Amino acid sequence: MGNIQQQPDNNNQKGDVNSDGKINIFDLMSAKKNAMNGTYNKAADVDESGTVDAADIKQIQDYLHGRIKKFTVVEKPAASVDTSKMEQLFASVGASASYKKEGENNPLYTQRFGADPGVMEYNGRVYVYMTDDTIEYDSNGQVKENGYGLIKRINCISSDDMVNWTDHGAIPVAGTDGIAKFAGNSWAPCAAHKTINGKEKFFLYFCNGGNGVCVLTADSPTGPWSDPLGGPLVTRAVPNCGDIPWLFDPAVFVDKDGTGYLAFGGGVPDGKTAMPSTTRVVKLSDDMIHLDGTPVTIDAPYVFEDSGINRIGNKYYYTYCSNWNTGGNQYGLSTAGIEYMVADNPLGPYTYGGEVFKNQGNFFPGMTGNNHHSIVELNGKLYLFYHSRPVEKAMGIDGNYRSPQVDQITMSGDKINAVTGTMTGIEQLKKVNPYQTNQAEMMSSQSKDISVSGLGDTTVSGGKGSWLKVSGVDFSKGAKTMTVKASSKSGAALKVGTGLTGDAVAYAEIPAGGMTEITVPVINAPSGTKNLYFLFSGDFTIDSWSFE
Repeated sequence: MGNIQQQPDNNNQKGDVNSDGKINIFDLMSAKKNAMNGTYNKAADVDESGTVDAADIKQIQDYLHGRIKKFTVVEKPAASVDTSKMEQLFASVGASASYKKEGENNPLYTQRFGADPGVMEYNGRVYVYMTDDTIEYDSNGQVKENGYGLIKRINCISSDDMVNWTDHGAIPVAGTDGIAKFAGNSWAPCAAHKTINGKEKFFLYFCNGGNGVCVLTADSPTGPWSDPLGGPLVTRAVPNCGDIPWLFDPAVFVDKDGTGYLAFGGGVPDGKTAMPSTTRVVKLSDDMIHLDGTPVTIDAPYVFEDSGINRIGNKYYYTYCSNWNTGGNQYGLSTAGIEYMVADNPLGPYTYGGEVFKNQGNFFPGMTGNNHHSIVELNGKLYLFYHSRPVEKAMGIDGNYRSPQVDQITMSGDKINAVTGTMTGIEQLKKVNPYQTNQAEMMSSQSKDISVSGLGDTTVSGGKGSWLKVSGVDFSKGAKTMTVKASSKSGAALKVGTGLTGDAVAYAEIPAGGMTEITVPVINAPSGTKNLYFLFSGDFTIDSWSFE
């Protein structure tokens, strides 16, 4: 049986206990260990019973031998719920405030800050990696201006519908507790994937402050990540990089032939405002973690920072943020805006094309600040990711703490049309399927008092009045029961509805203790496409939910 293996056939990778992308004898052995030790592994719990036991082991064996093609989920008897008691309880539970307004899809999330969004598409899903802006305080406990010195993590979220974003947690990158222990900071990430020796590999680039570009590698877009070099990929010792003031802000892209390219750099030397010549582009080696050649200077007018590099059609686009001294320039570009240049080769030479996006302060009053962007293509459409400061503003602080946003890009031939920043953001691209297990960390909005814990597969926690929103859930098949996996230290209740007030779709009592799976009857079955709100009466941690 050692040679028997099959590819996982579902989105949750059930049966793939060791997360290597296939199901084989090693997964069976790991599942048996879980069962014997009484430990819980989500991938080993193929029948979704809440425990790893003999029934799971048999199903994995049958799957490996081809006797079954998919895993069977056990029927969960619905618990009885005292509806009258729940209605009375939630009459006294007011929903906590949110940092997002109803009907606005920007910012993408609010439970943490997230600046300098670097975006990667993989298998129809967009992954956004961000600088983990961390609030700094003075000796009197007052919020200080963001000095960026405390930033040692990279936040990761993802979505396949551009409205509901799954929070994969904060990756510990820099410092003694980080993956890249040599690094002091982890700013301005970007990511790419490439098939190498028949296996998909993922690459996460970041800058160690303003003094070098570094790279982490993984076998999945959410990690676990490792440091393959033990030091930076790009330093000022690299030819043609010694005079770059700010050796930071990487951008990466893999061309159709599998060749990777890295752009980076920034800063404005004295007397060179109009043509700083401080950014570079270089070909990457086949392994994506070494340089292949000498970095080439990009003569980008009024460049400041924030490189981007993309292929759109048969042209290559270099994008960047202009500096703060652009008055009277010949190009018509504005201060701290996102500009673009076009070339027939990823290494240039590039010709100035126009302005993609003015400084966000032009669209969101009082939110002027440094501008940082990323462009990604999903399902044939282009999107501009950038950051702004709406969460900071809603918190009543002012220190340049930033949050991610997205709006669509349109083209006129080879010309990128100017993008307008909005709080509305993108319309939902696809509906949520409630009849599969959905992770609770997938949200379109949330109360300001929730937190997300873990890395990769995370959970959401909060207290009385905390809530989560999931947009565009497709109830075309109706619903009879709801199942949630949750825990509470002291016991709590959950109300699920199509609004924060009004009738409940279902109630669930969460007993005090560890994580447990609870199945309850649906009281008022939704029909069509609805938004779902999960409102809690007390302390809770929630992992997942589904309907049948």
